[in-house]
Amino acid sequence: MSELLMATYKRLPVTFARGDGVWLWDTDGKRYLDALSGIAVCGLGHAHPAVRDALCEQAGLLIHTSNLYGIAEQERLGAMLTARAGMDRVFFANSGAEANEAAIKLARLHAHRRGVENPAILVTEGSFHGRTLATLSATGNRRVQAGFEPLVQGFVRVPYDDVEAVTIAAENRSNIVAILVEPIQGEGGIRLPADDYLPRLRAICDREGWLLIFDEIQTGMGRTGRFFAHEHVGARPDVITLAKGLGNGVPIGACLARGAAAEVLTPGSHGSTFGGNPLACRVGRAVLETIDAAHLVENAARQGTYLLDAFRESLAHVSGVVAIRGRGLMIGIELDRPCGELVVSALAAGLLINVTAERVIRLLPPLILEQPEADQLVRELTHLIEGFPGHA
Repeated sequence: MSELLMATYKRLPVTFARGDGVWLWDTDGKRYLDALSGIAVCGLGHAHPAVRDALCEQAGLLIHTSNLYGIAEQERLGAMLTARAGMDRVFFANSGAEANEAAIKLARLHAHRRGVENPAILVTEGSFHGRTLATLSATGNRRVQAGFEPLVQGFVRVPYDDVEAVTIAAENRSNIVAILVEPIQGEGGIRLPADDYLPRLRAICDREGWLLIFDEIQTGMGRTGRFFAHEHVGARPDVITLAKGLGNGVPIGACLARGAAAEVLTPGSHGSTFGGNPLACRVGRAVLETIDAAHLVENAARQGTYLLDAFRESLAHVSGVVAIRGRGLMIGIELDRPCGELVVSALAAGLLINVTAERVIRLLPPLILEQPEADQLVRELTHLIEGFPGHA
C-alpha cells in the first residue's frame, strides 16, 4: 500500500496497532515507550477513556453540519479556551498551519484597515509555523521552503531571542504590523529565549502599535508546565494559535484574539468547512476537562523538572552532550554532531524519540507520564547516547 501514497514522509519501519497511556504496540506485538506523543499531540496518552467516550457519544449525536449554523459544542469549547487564555474570541480550524494562516490573515487585514498598504509580519530564524505557502514562508528554515518558490511576501526575518534586531527592524521598516513568534522553538531545537525576551517584544509592540502573536501550537495545552508557555514570563499576546494537544489526535486548531484583533475577522473574511465541527470541539472540551481534573499541567512541571535533573546527572560524564534544556515535558538534548541515527536505535530498543535541528534529541512525552516511566526513559536514552559513536 505504501506505493500508493505520495512519498512525503520518510517513515520508520514500524506500524502501530494499538496504544494505552504512554505505551504503543506494533503489529508484531512489541511494546514501545512513547516519548514523543505524536509530536506533542497525545498529551493524555493513547486510548484515554475521556477522549474515547467523547468521540463515541458525539458521533452518535452529530458529527458535522457546517458553520452555516450554530454549533453548541463550538461555543462551549470557545468559552473554555477564551477564559483560560484571557482572550475575547476564537476561530476554529483543523490544524496548526491553519490556525497560523488565520493569524497571518488577521494581522494583514488589521493593517489594511489602518491604512498600511503592504504590511509585513516580523518572524524569526529557526522558527516553524507550518507547511502551507504562507506558513512555510513565515518559517525560518530554508529546508522546508526549498523548491516551493516563489514564497509569499510580507515577512521580515530576524534572529530568535534578539531584541536589538527587532528594534533595528522597527527603525528601518515602517510597514511592520505584527510579530509572530514561538515562546519556545520546537522544531528549531527546543530553544528557550531569555526570560525578558517575550516581555520586551510586548513592549515593542505596544510602542509601535503592532500585534503580538504567539504560536503556542507545540508549547500550549500544558506542555511546558503552564497551560501556555508565555505564562512563565508574564507576556500577554494579542493573538494565540493552538492545535496539536487540543484534540489529543483529533484534528483541531484554534486562533484566539483579544481587543481590536478580536474584531478584525467578519462574515465572509475567513472560514473553514470542517473547522470547529461538533466532533472535534466535543473532544477538545474533554481534553481540557481532563487536563484540569487530573492536574496534568502540574504533572508536566513536576516530571519535566525531574527529567531535566536526571538527564543532567546521568549524562554529565558524556563529552558529546552539548546542552540539556527544556521546560516541562518539552526537552531537548543537544549533541555535538548529527544524531538522527539515534531515532532508529531507540526504536529497536522500544523507545520513541525524535531528532530535530539535526543534533537535538527532542522529547515530548504525554502529560500523564509517571515516575517509573520517567525513570525508564532516562535509563534507556542515557544508554543509547553513551553508545552513540563518537561519544564517551
